[in-house]
Amino acid sequence: MNPEQLVEDLLRRLAPQVLAVLARREPNFDLCEDAVQEALVEGAARWPVDGIPDHPRGWLVTVAANRLIDHQRSDGARRRREEQVAALELRDPGRADDEETRADDTLTLLFLCCHPALSPPSQLALALRAVGGLTTAQIASAFLAPEATVAQRISRAKQRIRATGTHFTLPHPDERAARLRVVMHVLYLMFTEGHTATGGPALQRVDLAREALRLTRLAHRLLPDEDELTGLLALMLLTHARGPARNTADEGLVVLADQDRGGWDAAAVAEGTALVEQALAAGAVGEYQLQAAIAAVHAQATRAEDTDWPQIRTLYDVLHRLTPTPVVALNRAVAIALTAGPAAGLGAVDAMSPDDLAACGHRADAVRGHLDELAGNHHDAREQYLRAAARATNDTERRYLEERAARLGPSP
Repeated sequence: MNPEQLVEDLLRRLAPQVLAVLARREPNFDLCEDAVQEALVEGAARWPVDGIPDHPRGWLVTVAANRLIDHQRSDGARRRREEQVAALELRDPGRADDEETRADDTLTLLFLCCHPALSPPSQLALALRAVGGLTTAQIASAFLAPEATVAQRISRAKQRIRATGTHFTLPHPDERAARLRVVMHVLYLMFTEGHTATGGPALQRVDLAREALRLTRLAHRLLPDEDELTGLLALMLLTHARGPARNTADEGLVVLADQDRGGWDAAAVAEGTALVEQALAAGAVGEYQLQAAIAAVHAQATRAEDTDWPQIRTLYDVLHRLTPTPVVALNRAVAIALTAGPAAGLGAVDAMSPDDLAACGHRADAVRGHLDELAGNHHDAREQYLRAAARATNDTERRYLEERAARLGPSP
């Protein structure tokens, strides 16, 4: 990785943490975000030349705090200068509790973004921007919404939080539970983007997936009796465990069926499986628990051909009744194909509405290609793979789909 890319990745990872420190004392999101952006720009310009500081997060907080004070001064807030300097005084980066404080700050920022005064779409958009570090374009892509609409949602959400006068503290335990569903959705979307990036040259954004996992662990410690949160943590662990086996040496994609399962993180698999069993034993099941249970069935198979597909199909049937989303329907179609034959799977895909297929993006074409290939319809499979490749925005996925098409031979 070249120095510029290393700096860029580090800045992206640190940005939400620095924003959390500023937001702890300054309720104006716009001012905090402007200050953080200016610090990031300065870091991007100086670090490749001067070298990355020993304590990069502390460096960014110092610069951002100074920029924030400058903004406040220009807004007629000189009287608050001393208060802000004291409030934003850096901890010693070497202190043992710095990691825990950083985690607390970021989790608090996440709960703040999920304030009940905001609509659920605004909560999600603001949290993904402030905590996940996703761009407005990436958030718009995730929700199939115009970028201008998402930008407007984020702007209004920041104004609304400022108007509520909310302090930067974790909400009361009763209110935490009320906000938890949106918090979990944000963490899930962060992890999903980290596991398979929507765009760019790399298949995974490992730093983002790890941050989502870290925050989910912290939330689970805060609310250990929330079974869906336990299920979400299990799902992340079991999915993240496969990460090292998903790429070839030259950064190509290796799909689940072809992965070397000896390369999976055995400790993460064991922890995730134990959490699934704990969550399912509680009684009522939710969508994250069911997804984790599916991931656990995959993890229990030492070889792809040993996978218990009937059990996976049963779990997808339950999940589809509970949350009939387009992605669940598409994944269920694969499970149907591997239990009742590819023709049945193609029938399940054909039964999906045009809107649901559109919501799945290029993955709908990729699944059709896979099922056509299983059925021996190589011409149709090749065309579907090429269609999927043309629509894919992640370079690694696109190359994989093109390779699949090429293996099926040229068009007649």
